[in-house]
Amino acid sequence: MTLYARTVRPVLFRLGGGDAETAHERTLRVLARLPRARRAHSPSGARRTVFGIDFPNPVGLAAGMDKDGRALGAWPRLGFGFVEVGTVTRHAQPGNERPRLFRFPEQEAIVNRMGFNNAGAEALAARLRALGPLPVPLGISLGKSKVTPLTGAVEDYVHSFRQLYGLGSYFAVNVSSPNTPGLRELQDKAHLSALLGALRSESQALGGTVPILVKVAPDLTDAALGDLLDVCLGLGVAGLIATNTTIERPGVSTAEAGGLSGRPLAPRALEVVRFVAKESGLPVIGVGGITRPVDAQRMLDAGAALVQLYTGFIYHGPGLVRGAVAATRSM
Repeated sequence: MTLYARTVRPVLFRLGGGDAETAHERTLRVLARLPRARRAHSPSGARRTVFGIDFPNPVGLAAGMDKDGRALGAWPRLGFGFVEVGTVTRHAQPGNERPRLFRFPEQEAIVNRMGFNNAGAEALAARLRALGPLPVPLGISLGKSKVTPLTGAVEDYVHSFRQLYGLGSYFAVNVSSPNTPGLRELQDKAHLSALLGALRSESQALGGTVPILVKVAPDLTDAALGDLLDVCLGLGVAGLIATNTTIERPGVSTAEAGGLSGRPLAPRALEVVRFVAKESGLPVIGVGGITRPVDAQRMLDAGAALVQLYTGFIYHGPGLVRGAVAATRSM
């Protein structure tokens, strides 16, 4: 058992009477006070170039951990080779009612129904401008505001994209969270074509240099994934993020609604990464169920170019980050 697991995790898991979101908030506040990292963790053989971006190492922090970019100066210090903020929406929103974040330690899993709680795209843009460049690439995950009907989704995403353009290394289009009503409908061919077409046009109007990625759900069938990939290829998407959380409950017995992440998601996440990498030929960021360094290497073996951590980081701490970097180095 690591030092983090023996000493830090038990304290975190007791905060707020065991409330997972309380621990999350207090952790962010502590990390936000750390001195800002000036250099990236980039041991020999770790560097990658993907989507035309130089990554000091292939292990990133997934969206959802630091939605509003409050602790951006700290993540590179913990070993992450890139960071993805968000999911951010056009309008600030509180998210769903609490409690909305639940741990399942025996399965190293989490169920969340956060609902894109964030301060909005304008607030994130202001914070990123004040912060300035990071020593690692920054991704920005975009989602739909809950108050915006599906018919207004395209303008909602485009508005956020416009607000944040020039502040991120890449943009991730999140159409796969299970926690915003109707959002996953945007993965179907007609909706996704309209959305990606509008974002491409806006990108071209603004300079057209930033990579746009699409984040997919693990619950899509191969046929639905194939349709999604056809749209992505036809509209010049730079890559995929596979996968988001799942509405299935493999190995976890709970009535809590929301998306499941962590170790039980690993087999399906690997299947989706393998499928989308083979069928599209696009670079893939693999995320889902990485709780050991070897899991990160398995993602790369399945076809991922980069990986991201979230739930595994909560259970195993910074040691998992550096362990995953070491496991994925090309010698």
